[in-house]
Amino acid sequence: MNKSQQVKFESLYRKHVSALKRQGKAESTIDVYARAVRRVAEYWDCCPDKLTVEQLEAHFDALVQSHSWSTVKVDRSGLQFFYEHVLKRPWTWVNMVKPPQVRALPDILSLGEIERLINGTRELRYQTFMLVAFSMGLRLGEALSLQVGDIDSSRMKVHVRRGKGSKDRLVTLPQMTLLALRRYWRTHRHEQLIFPHGRSSEERHDANSPMDRGGVQKALKMIAKECGIRKRVTPHTLRHCYGALLVEAGVNLRVIQHEMGHERPNTTALYTQLTHSTFEESSKLINGMLAPLNLHWGA
Repeated sequence: MNKSQQVKFESLYRKHVSALKRQGKAESTIDVYARAVRRVAEYWDCCPDKLTVEQLEAHFDALVQSHSWSTVKVDRSGLQFFYEHVLKRPWTWVNMVKPPQVRALPDILSLGEIERLINGTRELRYQTFMLVAFSMGLRLGEALSLQVGDIDSSRMKVHVRRGKGSKDRLVTLPQMTLLALRRYWRTHRHEQLIFPHGRSSEERHDANSPMDRGGVQKALKMIAKECGIRKRVTPHTLRHCYGALLVEAGVNLRVIQHEMGHERPNTTALYTQLTHSTFEESSKLINGMLAPLNLHWGA
């Protein structure tokens, strides 16, 4: 886009973020709604205030082909907010056909692979982050937002604030994780944040925000590649591993649901499909079922 369009876009974009904050939207919502506006502007290389319905439809046609259905829906909601609250114009609903739903199971790392991942990390901040996310089953935003006051070492609990659905919960704090948190915090000694933004200890000590989400995601992907792990690894993979390993250890599903902050029990039950013990048990049952068969094979 040309210079005048760029200036106009930046002004509208600031208004968009400001309107989202005024309405008390969660940080994660602000992030994805703002990204929706940036994405459509980049797609057409122009300020999105003058886009036609046909251009919006073309944008979403391309988005359906390249991104998940959840991303498409969020982008549509983000643009609707932009039109109604920033441009003060009625939003013309863009109809889309939902593609067939693919229920793919997430990749799960073994304890050995998690050990390789953490030990293969050269930076203490990423090493600590991975242990924290894995050992307490935290979402990316929940781990990055942890503050010093959230750590209750006397009860060995961590207060997770404003998790998914803006709900708080208390999760178990393992001893190893407490020691790792203390070790990392001593490198920057920020008054509030556990994972402050910044490259040096000095920058982290004076930071006003946590580490960048995108930076953590890229770093984890690179670390997994360097460790020779061919599975798809994201920060959320660590959370899935936590849930699956708790099921394998025989922890009650209701307890796991509370620890992970799941709204519905069937979300937690997903992890029963991902554990070695589940597969081992089903294998025994299937082989036992077939054992009585006395089959005669032809030549």
